[in-house]
Amino acid sequence: MLPMPIADLHAIARELAASGRRVHVMWQRPESLAFVARGREYRSEFHVNPSDEIMYMIKGEMNLHYRTPEGKEEIAVLKEGCTIYTAAGIPHSPRFPPDAFLLVIERQRRAGEIDAFHWFCPACDHPLHEERFVVADYATDPVSGAYRAFYESEAHRTCAACGHVMPRPESFR
Repeated sequence: MLPMPIADLHAIARELAASGRRVHVMWQRPESLAFVARGREYRSEFHVNPSDEIMYMIKGEMNLHYRTPEGKEEIAVLKEGCTIYTAAGIPHSPRFPPDAFLLVIERQRRAGEIDAFHWFCPACDHPLHEERFVVADYATDPVSGAYRAFYESEAHRTCAACGHVMPRPESFR
């Protein structure tokens, strides 16, 4: 029989809320990866994904910050029950609270593909830091790994242009 998983998105959201985990991977196949994400109150970076993404807001509302080709930050609001397509290579930052849940469908990474995470100074918008990962298994929660590396280093959070130090959020301590 072909693998044809059925997932109860609301049950997965309840399980994530109860467990405190941020991600529940439903499946990972070479051309299809699907997971439910719980919001992160501290999210501020822009993710550059080598794959297209389809995002569906299961519960709550999300502000999807993204950067235009000119580098300008814009925001698309995704309300509960709505979906958005984000093409590969668009720097984007899905910002939603921990009591909101998002379904993400994309493809598994191909050999050698790199996910990048970019932070910008909140005071002057100068680039602060970049984390790069080869993501072989999305269940390892690469976003949390990027944040650990960023917030554990004051040097990563200090702007070379204006000297502003991006604070480490209380919720991440």
